[in-house]
Amino acid sequence: MSLVYDCDHRHDRPAAEVTALVGGKAANLAIMAGDLGLPVPPAFTVTTEACREYLATGWPPSLDMELRERMARMEELAGHSFGDPADPLLVSVRSGAPVSMPGMMDTILNLGLNDATTAGLAAASGSPRFAANCRERFETMFRETVGVAEIPADPWQQLRAAIEAVFRSWNGDRARAYRQREGIPDDLGTAVTVQAMVYGNRSVDSATGVLFTRNPATGEPVLYGDILFNAQGEDVVAGTHPTEPISVLGERMPAVARELRAAADRLERHHADLCDIEFTIEHGRLWLLQCRIGKRSPRAALRIARDMAETPDFPLTRAEAVARVAHLLADPPRIAIDPVGVTPIATGLPASPGRAGGDLVVTPEGAIAAAEAGRAVILARAETSPDDVHGMAVAAGILTSTGGLASHAAVVARGWAIPAVVGAREVRVDGDGIEVAGRRFDLGAAITVDGDTGEVFAGLIDGAYVVVPEAPVLRAWADELGIPVGGQPASPSPVAGAREDEAHDAARDGSLESPPAPGEAVLELLTDDVLTMLLVKGYTTAEGAAVALATGVDRATAAIDALVADGLAEPAAGAFRLTAEGRERARAAVARTAAAWGPAAAAAALDAFLALDQRMKATVTHWQVREDGDEQVLNDHTDPEYDAGVLAELSSLHADAIEWLGPVAEGLPRLRTYVDRLERAFAAARAGDGRYVASPRVDSYHGCWFELHEDLILHAGRTRADEVAAGRA
Repeated sequence: MSLVYDCDHRHDRPAAEVTALVGGKAANLAIMAGDLGLPVPPAFTVTTEACREYLATGWPPSLDMELRERMARMEELAGHSFGDPADPLLVSVRSGAPVSMPGMMDTILNLGLNDATTAGLAAASGSPRFAANCRERFETMFRETVGVAEIPADPWQQLRAAIEAVFRSWNGDRARAYRQREGIPDDLGTAVTVQAMVYGNRSVDSATGVLFTRNPATGEPVLYGDILFNAQGEDVVAGTHPTEPISVLGERMPAVARELRAAADRLERHHADLCDIEFTIEHGRLWLLQCRIGKRSPRAALRIARDMAETPDFPLTRAEAVARVAHLLADPPRIAIDPVGVTPIATGLPASPGRAGGDLVVTPEGAIAAAEAGRAVILARAETSPDDVHGMAVAAGILTSTGGLASHAAVVARGWAIPAVVGAREVRVDGDGIEVAGRRFDLGAAITVDGDTGEVFAGLIDGAYVVVPEAPVLRAWADELGIPVGGQPASPSPVAGAREDEAHDAARDGSLESPPAPGEAVLELLTDDVLTMLLVKGYTTAEGAAVALATGVDRATAAIDALVADGLAEPAAGAFRLTAEGRERARAAVARTAAAWGPAAAAAALDAFLALDQRMKATVTHWQVREDGDEQVLNDHTDPEYDAGVLAELSSLHADAIEWLGPVAEGLPRLRTYVDRLERAFAAARAGDGRYVASPRVDSYHGCWFELHEDLILHAGRTRADEVAAGRA
């Protein structure tokens, strides 16, 4: 049996077996090239069987010969020769498992370049700059993905090293974690697709792009995507270059645009679904590089399902359409009704969806007092911190003047489904209200925040949302066809839910098993830690304190009760916080431990943490919101592949964070509790409980991380406000 197949090879076997043999990416290439006759650059695929043999016994003896045979056919089709110093054929190398596997090897472009072939490419293209650009991209990608400092000059050695790197990635930590979570067998292996390069960066009549066959945010039946002229593929997806809308192609290359529209229609009808297509244009010639089923927002999913089923000649039945979106119909998405004749007073970032109005407050205490009086409130802050959490929990909406989509306010608001606008820079918050462009809004003034648009309005905006019009139609079809619909259960109230979930989950993992009541000596030993914990958290329950201190609820309760009796802590909103005297004592405790640690060591630890913190912000943002075309939408966690990709990010970050934190905790032993908490949260998230990524209702990874950051800031003698102002938090 062959270990390598051309991408247009017609396999005499069921589609599922083809995918198992050559991977999903190559199976889609075979459909485009073989079944539909679309323009696909020549390619061949090394099978999953070859991967399994390599992992078991090493490089298969027959593989070199088969690679040369398939490469010879690719050379014939492409009109260039691999390794030819006069006019070289370059290739891309991509992984492709039978089941999509996030965290596997990235693409390598322009493989086959060395000094001689770079000179040949420059001569053949007439552009030394183009050749140098290709060489730079190749070397960067090869070093990063293969993991070597020196790149072999021989193109065949380059090809083998790249294929081996893909094979080895099958047993990487990320791939193993994903398979364990998804129940995927470990013996499938991954395929490797080698494809002739086509160059979107070759000239002004060349381009690269990504398109959806319909708008993935709204479902509108028009081509939707980005194009970048005179560029290569990763320039589009990396977000490092300004792209243009796909409609521009019709203006610059109308014939190519018509060909692309026709290909998109054929692919959409073949798959009977929204398609995500990658393409390249080289000297005015269209090439299709990949096609897969496209991700879409819930709103778009309903419109696409209805439109396709209602199109007479489209191959999707009503029953199939309903089954595809049944999970959205119990609580269908809504769209905002634009307020007529109302102009926003400010605009920020849409951090957490929904529209909410209420009385303006600027402190968590003000939010709690107003909420207890039965009033809806909008909590406005420059930026939020753990001290604000209880006020945030009772707010109808949140507004900040600084921060981005990964800020504390954004993350907590999304975790609690509270509408929020962040980074509204026109807003200045002070102790008596807010000021916007010279207009004053005092405490108690009515304002509205729209977390879908990022707009802030004066007064209360009525008639905020209506159900998308496709939902009733699809629900009627479901009733007619007897198809059940389902949805996510409603969330509990934020405050109660936080306490109950945290206590329940901590008890489940054993961290709240209560030892015998501590004696006075134990309480003295815990006092500084309890004071510091309360300073870091701002507010906490006894259950939350027990988790943070790695002790039992009884012991944590006794310690807090002792602080209350001494006037160092006080009850507040069903939890506990430090009094003014308690905060003074807590800062003295921090000063003692910081002095023992050493000021230079504390500052160095915080500085080293910042790079990890940037990755943490990006990971949590990816978990809570995702890109749909030009829009960011709430991640509804209905796409397991996307979520697995984010968990792979978290896995990599977690490994680096624990490696860094272990030695740091040698200097400040109380930080060891964060190691345990991060490990528990990561294990829970990896096991499938998504709350443990960022939900404020449990001791989540992000919650623990935020407290660790606060702890480091305090011990370095800085404040979070200073860190935010300096762009470090």
